[in-house]
Amino acid sequence: MEQIKNQLVVTAAQHTTAGVKPQNEDSMAIQIPEGSMLSRKGIVVAIADGVSAAEAGKEASDIAVTSFINDYYSTPDSWSVKQSAHKVLTALNRWLYGQGQKFLNAEKGYITTFSCVILKSRSAYVFHVGDSRVWRLRDGNLEQLTRDHTARISSSQSYLARALGIDLNLDVDLKVVDILPGDLFLLTTDGVHEFIDPRNMRDVMLADAAELEVTAAELVRRALDNGSTDNLSCQLVRVDKLGQETNEDVLHTLRLLPFPPELEVGLKLDQWRVLAQIHASQRSQLYRVRNEESGQLAVMKTPSVNYVDDVAYIERFIMEEWVGRRIDSPYVVKVVESDSNRHFLYYLTEDLPGPSLAALIEKEGPLDVGWVVDAAVKLVQGLRTFHRRETLHQDIKPDNIVMKGDDPVIIDFGSVYVAGVDEIATSFDRERALGTLDYSAPEYRLQRPRSEKSDQFSLAMVLYEMLTAHHPFGERFQKASTVSDFLDLVYVPAYKRNPMVPVWLDGALRKALQTNADLRYESLSEFVHDLKHPNPAFLSVEQRPLLERDPARFWRWCALGLVLTNLVTLTLWLR
Repeated sequence: MEQIKNQLVVTAAQHTTAGVKPQNEDSMAIQIPEGSMLSRKGIVVAIADGVSAAEAGKEASDIAVTSFINDYYSTPDSWSVKQSAHKVLTALNRWLYGQGQKFLNAEKGYITTFSCVILKSRSAYVFHVGDSRVWRLRDGNLEQLTRDHTARISSSQSYLARALGIDLNLDVDLKVVDILPGDLFLLTTDGVHEFIDPRNMRDVMLADAAELEVTAAELVRRALDNGSTDNLSCQLVRVDKLGQETNEDVLHTLRLLPFPPELEVGLKLDQWRVLAQIHASQRSQLYRVRNEESGQLAVMKTPSVNYVDDVAYIERFIMEEWVGRRIDSPYVVKVVESDSNRHFLYYLTEDLPGPSLAALIEKEGPLDVGWVVDAAVKLVQGLRTFHRRETLHQDIKPDNIVMKGDDPVIIDFGSVYVAGVDEIATSFDRERALGTLDYSAPEYRLQRPRSEKSDQFSLAMVLYEMLTAHHPFGERFQKASTVSDFLDLVYVPAYKRNPMVPVWLDGALRKALQTNADLRYESLSEFVHDLKHPNPAFLSVEQRPLLERDPARFWRWCALGLVLTNLVTLTLWLR
């Protein structure tokens, strides 16, 4: 392939033959995209072996490889490799299974093994189901990265236990390994690896390492000479160069546009006239602007000149607009397309009339319960558009929610986390943006995994403040930094600060505000349901488990119980 500067470079080859069989039911393909797609999605190497006993094994293997590659590259850029591949494979399996049900004997349908390696940045993602295999040769050692999904019924007989199209529910193995220059990945069907000893395969790969086409053909030839009775296919991909970038390379890519100067009212940037400065901080500036040609109003965000040489900051700033363009919801601020070429680094969002939710709470105090519940439903719809693209907002707070008529609108993409982008390795440390301390879930400070439940916690914080004009845990929450600190927090029920809040509604808030993420709602839809419908479990305060009502007291009782148990045990032992 043609080398692309500062991106992953590989050399690939493949070889297949029907062998002694009249038809070749194996299928394989290698897709090496160009440009930014190479960094965002990576290189796909896929192989499939249609089950001979199935009536449509050949069709199944061809469809599996072709459809997987086409659909994988069509998934959203913000999805991780794992999410993209699993969703595509799940849909593909259901289709193959459905086609197979058309046969009188379902086991004679569209069934195929499937093994795939996706090389992205500095990692290899191995997806596997069936008895085709993936290997890696590194420093002269050949390692099998997959395990065969077969069940042996005798010393000479076995059957395929897992494959695409064999069952409605699909269980795919995933293994993620690092890659280094010189790594050689090998994918084989059983017509090859069942008839060549791994030691001999390694010797062939080492002997012809420079010419992968020769290596692939030689592996197939040796298997045939050893009496292979099946179709034979193999693929080889050698990592020639990692996609690692230097700071200078990244700056050259991201800084195609210069930072704009500080703007004053009346100045014009491209076609946009500055009407007012909305906000200024050490990290960025916000201006209300008007397009001189169309008259359109918008909000312009510009980067701070304090970070003109900070590659991590520049990457995050550029990602804000990228994320905003991919989120489409009436409850999330929209990115505005500029009708002229930009000469500076900035981006535009719609101009919302306001006020912010923070200003509304400050002005009116506790808000109407029914109105808060309606707003919660809309905010959840907005958050779910982030989560469907495997993106976390990470800074849900009253200042980042602005009213547009009766609708709350989520703004600010400055703290977003995108799993698909985070997978792309760089030579610099990415900014790990953290939302406002008063509203961020405990897992951020405890260095535990973030998830959609983290946004759920922040949303519940906001809803509690809307109903009470107070913080549910008081000032101690902001100072908490350890597990013990969070366990010692005391939750003040919302109905104690606002008697109009039903007990069951407070129960829903309390569950979403659990400091242990595992105790929160599994999904935002469950949270919304309990906000709108009285959950019997929350109708009485005392019906809730002590762990939910008072975590600190629960763990103190547990500790006391353990101490007493140990004392009793020690006394009995001394006797």
